[in-house]
Amino acid sequence: SKFVNDKWMIKNGYLNDVQEHKPWWWNIKVQKLNLSAPLILLPEVSCQKAIEILQEKGYDQAPVVAESGLILGMVTLSNTLTSVLAGNVEFSDPVTKVIYDQFSKIGLEDSLGKLSCILENDHFAIVVHEQMQFDGNGSSFMKQMVFGVATAMDLLTFVSRNDKK
Repeated sequence: SKFVNDKWMIKNGYLNDVQEHKPWWWNIKVQKLNLSAPLILLPEVSCQKAIEILQEKGYDQAPVVAESGLILGMVTLSNTLTSVLAGNVEFSDPVTKVIYDQFSKIGLEDSLGKLSCILENDHFAIVVHEQMQFDGNGSSFMKQMVFGVATAMDLLTFVSRNDKK
């Protein structure tokens, strides 16, 4: 059961990491990855336009974020192309028909160890930063901003460039 699995408990914030023999990078913060700003797609972007944008900009994937800032999911070039070619969606359909809506989020202040646990099961984690925002009435609320997308390659590149052996 995932409820007694330490890695699942760590990934979901129910347990602090108890690994005894951590690699040197385990407690370094995610912000040290120096991720590039992500390409963001709005939900009304068509599948065809999403394919064109991703290919033109050289991205494999992009978060889909509503105007309100709500993160709806992740669209990938391969899934979009496969879905269109299989006839499951039309080029004119919005990307929301091909997004992965099951995804993990991680904060800039979280550890690379936590990211490593997430990447054992997921291909990526959406890196978010929470900001307090105020509306015209002075009411405040927390809003999550997409800061980047972290992959196993990002973690591996960081570790290999900064290896402390």
